Amino acid sequence: MGGSLGCRACASTGDGAVTHENVVTYTQFLSAELIEGIVYGGADAGADPRWAESGAVSREEYATWCGHCCGMACLQMVLHHRDGRTPPLLELMRGCRSYGGYVERPDGEIKGLYYAPFAEYVGERHGLVAEVRPELTVAEIAGLLGAGRLVMASVHREIRRPERAAPGRGGHLVLITGCDGETISFRNPSGHSASSRAAVLPQATFAAFFAGRGISLALS
Repeated sequence: MGGSLGCRACASTGDGAVTHENVVTYTQFLSAELIEGIVYGGADAGADPRWAESGAVSREEYATWCGHCCGMACLQMVLHHRDGRTPPLLELMRGCRSYGGYVERPDGEIKGLYYAPFAEYVGERHGLVAEVRPELTVAEIAGLLGAGRLVMASVHREIRRPERAAPGRGGHLVLITGCDGETISFRNPSGHSASSRAAVLPQATFAAFFAGRGISLALS
């Protein structure tokens, strides 16, 4: 898949900087102020008082799935950027799961997000032109943004605390919204602070957490 459809909210300046303006941050845990306690303090995600806003049928369903829904929160941001509104988090998850984007094994282990089924899902259900990029460089991200695309990038979840050495690469999805010659801007669905949810990092720091793969999305 692919396409040349761009985003009218994408701004490019003469110095090569590109940004998607006014991208609203969505988090995979509905109450952003609780994220630090959930990801670092062992707090029960199911105790989130806003759980029903996720579209979950129960606290238990929310608690089971919210930790796996970074990709769906990124999708919420993309859809809101295009439409000014977005379906609930777990409604998107169920749709993606029906395409094979998530697989729940008999022992309860949840696998995914699988990129190819996700791309098929967002194309057929949401009219997005998605391109899976199994090999992707930071330099290529700049070109995709300049073409009016948004980019979901696989990073290590500890990109929340970039002042620490990266413990690995990949396993968590963030939405890249801008770049220039030195920095990358992104929205992190599991950011534990305001600055980690709408983050700007030096490209070299970002690269230390980046797995070199992702999905580009054009808004049609």
